[in-house]
Amino acid sequence: MYALVDCNNFYVSCERVFRPDLNGKAVVVLSNNDGCAIARSNEAKKLGIPMGANAFEYEALFKKHHVHVFSANFALYGDMSQRVMTLLSELSQEIEVYSIDEAFLKISGLPPSNLAKHFSELQKRVYKCTGIPISIGIAPTKALAKISNKIAKKFPKETNNIYIIDDEIKRVKALKWTKIGDVWGIGNANERLLQTLGVKNAFDFTQLNDQFVKNHLTIVGLRLKQDLQGIPTLKLEDVKDKKNIATTRSFEGNITELSALEERISTFAVSCAEKLRKQNNCCTTMMVFIHTNGFRNDLPQYSKNILIKLPFASNSAIELSRFALEGLRKIFKTGFHYKKAGVIVLDLIPSEQVQFKFFDNANPRHIPLMKALDKINANFGQQKLRLASQSTGKIWRMKQEHLSPNYTTKLSDIILINV
Repeated sequence: MYALVDCNNFYVSCERVFRPDLNGKAVVVLSNNDGCAIARSNEAKKLGIPMGANAFEYEALFKKHHVHVFSANFALYGDMSQRVMTLLSELSQEIEVYSIDEAFLKISGLPPSNLAKHFSELQKRVYKCTGIPISIGIAPTKALAKISNKIAKKFPKETNNIYIIDDEIKRVKALKWTKIGDVWGIGNANERLLQTLGVKNAFDFTQLNDQFVKNHLTIVGLRLKQDLQGIPTLKLEDVKDKKNIATTRSFEGNITELSALEERISTFAVSCAEKLRKQNNCCTTMMVFIHTNGFRNDLPQYSKNILIKLPFASNSAIELSRFALEGLRKIFKTGFHYKKAGVIVLDLIPSEQVQFKFFDNANPRHIPLMKALDKINANFGQQKLRLASQSTGKIWRMKQEHLSPNYTTKLSDIILINV
């Protein structure tokens, strides 16, 4: 059996853990730069606030209904996610962390009659230890567990946020209840194709001919069909390192000077280098891009990127910053108001597999230097030590006007209790 554990309204729940006065009230969490809604409490959903709602368009509604608005606090959410996943891993060593708030567990050795009780205890343990409410869907396959989880979340009172598909009647009923567009892995294009064939729900999809599914939805679609039929086909996946790493930002205002863009690009390259070192990788290719604000029709438009093939593999902040700045200077044009820029590192290889060349190689002295840099920044705060090419007087930050404290990751933000 497989179980999909999903944290309910995760970002909102994280904020409520440390602000219990928000329970039962409308809460919205905004994306980077406070752009749009990426999480809503059930109370906020009832007010008609959609996912992706632009914050400036709903500002009047927020004020009218006293909606509590938060900037995304990913440091807090990431730490709370790790705590939840650690508790789940105590139940099963076979776990696939699917996203920041979801995980698949493979369950073996538990009698079917004990599943509901066992997972009810897990649900209580996670809430007691973290304050995060979870919904659990249990089924013979991963795809069915996904549907089972949707049922648990859709009917919380009837299911106590736990639903088990453990017989054929429940499987068929669940498939007929699930619209084809809501099936895990069915994209918009496939949804339109299947609807033209009269496929309205997941059950209809399982009735299609195998060869037809394979021809039109590839082998991936066929595996999904078999999984929905109750044939375990989709296996748990190991956590893999990212194939590329990006650091991109929209600016609070427009930038016109090369020197200001250079500081931004250098900072982005330093961030990518740090992420590379965390997963013990080096990159051999970089992309730098800049573009203006496409919504400003009153201003001239320009966008450009450049792909840079590095002479050697590296994860040094010094070297990656230098290459990124060289690329920026080749694509920068004066006379434009730049709104966004970014650095993407590609063609990643494990650090221990880097092959040395006769002439151009990374500076070996950078390896201990970067270790010292990471250690100091980890102990005393990010960007305490920076390159000279980065701003010495200002730390660039996203627009986060409603940011909550880092209750679990910053000593100065720990909640104090007055006795």
